[in-house]
Amino acid sequence: MATYMDYTISSDPIRIIDRTTDKSKLSIKSLSIVSVGHLPNRTLFRSDAVFQHYAAVYIAGGSGTYRIHGQEKQSVRKGSFFIFFPDATFDYGPDPNATWDEFYFTLEGSRIQEWLTTWLTEPGKLRQAGVDDAYDSKMERIFMLMESGNPANLDRAALLLESLLYEWMLNSQPQSPSAAADPVARLMDDLSSSIHQPFDAARVCERHHISMSTLRRIIHKYTGHSLHEYVHRLKIAEAKNMLLNTHQSVKDTALSLGFKDVFYFSRLFKKYVGVSPQHFRNHVY
Repeated sequence: MATYMDYTISSDPIRIIDRTTDKSKLSIKSLSIVSVGHLPNRTLFRSDAVFQHYAAVYIAGGSGTYRIHGQEKQSVRKGSFFIFFPDATFDYGPDPNATWDEFYFTLEGSRIQEWLTTWLTEPGKLRQAGVDDAYDSKMERIFMLMESGNPANLDRAALLLESLLYEWMLNSQPQSPSAAADPVARLMDDLSSSIHQPFDAARVCERHHISMSTLRRIIHKYTGHSLHEYVHRLKIAEAKNMLLNTHQSVKDTALSLGFKDVFYFSRLFKKYVGVSPQHFRNHVY
């Protein structure tokens, strides 16, 4: 585990993982993670900080402030996230005599520009994504994938980070009281955002405090499919996107979607799409 002490940042061990694999070995050229870090109980406040890359920062605990270009300070609290980007100066950090628990993800690639023109607008705005066990699970998986150094795992980490950022953005949008309190909407969002992990129905039930029979009943009522068929359809839809937009092999695509058996994945793909994954990629169905 890549942890070490730096008392100028925190009194606790910090964890930083840099990309050591040659970028040319990555299959996904439009998006890659440069480094990730976890700074628990951070005490350091930075002024006039400048960054060469984009970075997403999530605050899992504590409080402080974030300011860009010397403008008005924005209050940071548990569940906040914000973006660093080139050609700007930032002042950020915990309040005096306080700390915060920070996760950061530095990234690069042309895909970021697509985000900025579609769903990641106003990058200098601090947002509230809230707190969710699913966030913790995804962030830990990104760290594990980065730590492996395997090119396919680095591609998986980038795709998982993209889905996590999109989820943070969705959850930071204003919602009506009824939508925010809708347990079914939260459940469906959870399933959609977990497609890059092996499906664990028991964990889903635990997160949403429901029984397995209730989970099955809700999914069938709202989708018309059984629980596992609905999850398979979500994964296969993402597989189609990955096959057309990345150079990952069929095996790596299957693994990144939580399938340990590539032959099982291929059978499912043909069941729902009508052709094999390789045939789909070659003929752009």
